Amino acid sequence: MNRLVLTASLVERGATRYTPAGLPAVDLRLTHQSTVTEDGKPRQVSLEMRAVAIGEVTRPVLALGLGAPVSFTGFLTAARNGKGLVFHVTEVA
Repeated sequence: MNRLVLTASLVERGATRYTPAGLPAVDLRLTHQSTVTEDGKPRQVSLEMRAVAIGEVTRPVLALGLGAPVSFTGFLTAARNGKGLVFHVTEVA
């Protein structure tokens, strides 16, 4: 299963564009910082990742303010250029 739930802050939001199928799409940059447990020990985690919202989910994404932590749900896929991953956001809470 390919499902990701991530609490992250929106740090960058691109302009609305449209896919060839006519769906609205918004490119995002998200950051996340937390402490997780790995092998019984706490570990600081910090990351920045590319994301995209396509379709109806663009409405709540466009309403988000920059910097506030939000729960994003979606899936990971390879970037179009084959370099790295992109988080496709399907829900925002």
